[in-house]
Amino acid sequence: MIAIIDYGMGNLHSVSKAVERLGFEAVVTSDPEVILSASGAVLPGVGAFGDAMSNLRETGLKETVLEYAASGKPLLGICLGMQLLFTESEEHGQHNGLNLLPGKVVRFRGPYKVPHMGWNRLSFRRSSPLLEGLEEGHVYFVHSYHVIPEETNDLLATTDYYQAVTAIVGRGNVYGMQFHPEKSSDLGMKLLERFLKLCR
Repeated sequence: MIAIIDYGMGNLHSVSKAVERLGFEAVVTSDPEVILSASGAVLPGVGAFGDAMSNLRETGLKETVLEYAASGKPLLGICLGMQLLFTESEEHGQHNGLNLLPGKVVRFRGPYKVPHMGWNRLSFRRSSPLLEGLEEGHVYFVHSYHVIPEETNDLLATTDYYQAVTAIVGRGNVYGMQFHPEKSSDLGMKLLERFLKLCR
């Protein structure tokens, strides 16, 4: 069973439907016991970093997510959920994240359109069970902030938007995708399926 963590800020329905389409059982839940008993967990997210961390703290789910990550079972952050895995964000002030991965979330800066929105090609940076057997292709992004990881080894894939932009991260059992895999056609669904197979 895959737990889709409900802390009040996420594209919960689309993620759970995508998981089910791939043949896995999904449950949208805010119950710590259900989350901790799951074979895999997804931390989705849409909205502002500070609000999301506030919700996680107020619901007690921050500790649940940290405990889950420490269990060694696969955890996937999607979009804002990926950013929450990192140390801090500058979105509307300074905010501490979950600090499962070292790095900072910063706003796009430059004479180009923000948010970064649309289909962009992934470039795989290093081998990972998440990428095994897959070919580089296009996925769908919508974001105004991007992650700068401290450790280059945590960087699995980037995309190009006037600079190299972090697209997929991974360390041990903790993974993140800046794009929405459930909205990213064949490659997005294949990446999500790879994650789900790691949860078996």
